[in-house]
Amino acid sequence: MPPARKRARAYDPARTRAAVVAQFAHVREAVRGLDPGQLARPTRLGEWTVRDLIAHTGMAVTAVHRALDRPAPPKQDTTLVQWPFATAAGAGAIAEFTRGLAADHPDLDAHLTDVDTALRAVLAEHPGSRLLQTSAGALPLDDYLVTRTVELVVHTDDLNAALPGLDVPYDRQALAAATRLLADALAVKAPGGSTEVRIPPYAVVQCVEGPRHTRGTPPNVVETDPLTWIRLATGRLAWPDALAEAKVRASGERADIGGLLPLMS
Repeated sequence: MPPARKRARAYDPARTRAAVVAQFAHVREAVRGLDPGQLARPTRLGEWTVRDLIAHTGMAVTAVHRALDRPAPPKQDTTLVQWPFATAAGAGAIAEFTRGLAADHPDLDAHLTDVDTALRAVLAEHPGSRLLQTSAGALPLDDYLVTRTVELVVHTDDLNAALPGLDVPYDRQALAAATRLLADALAVKAPGGSTEVRIPPYAVVQCVEGPRHTRGTPPNVVETDPLTWIRLATGRLAWPDALAEAKVRASGERADIGGLLPLMS
């Protein structure tokens, strides 16, 4: 008998919407007082400066507006967990768009304020069932907003790395949703039940082909914290470095998941 298909994880729409708004507000407040020297600082994202990164963070939110401005697709043709695998294809166009956006909005505070106002307005206007055409395919608005938690949490971490001491906070629900979506993507990329990946307090998934664990302590276990997991899943941190720095605990012959990472970049 084939194994039972796993039920897709459910996300509370109201909490997701609140998390997107809250995390964007954290970013907007933290970068409001940055001076020109700080905005010109490099980031870990190639040639992007902090200014570029902030502009891109706003762009990740306005992706909701742009999608809602287009006609709704006739039907949903993908699932939320497929989104992480579709992001790399548009990286070049996104980078070019970001540089143009940063140049066109010298007053980033005013720009982010406008983005925030528009976000709240479209979320109040549109139901979560409204279909959007996204890079991964047609998804409901409520599902697409889960992907925005990934974008916002990842780029919050990028900002904190670029400007030590900035300490942009992480909304708990945004961090939870981002962690869970990327954990589920790993389980899709490497289906199986031989290895348990634990990211307390938000996610536990089974993955990797091999003997399925059913009782007691799993023979193959990977455990890490949410931000380390997100850095691994998005290519900000390499698996060998995470092991060397004791940011990941991996035990068992099937616990080396480095070859499956990153999931998106």
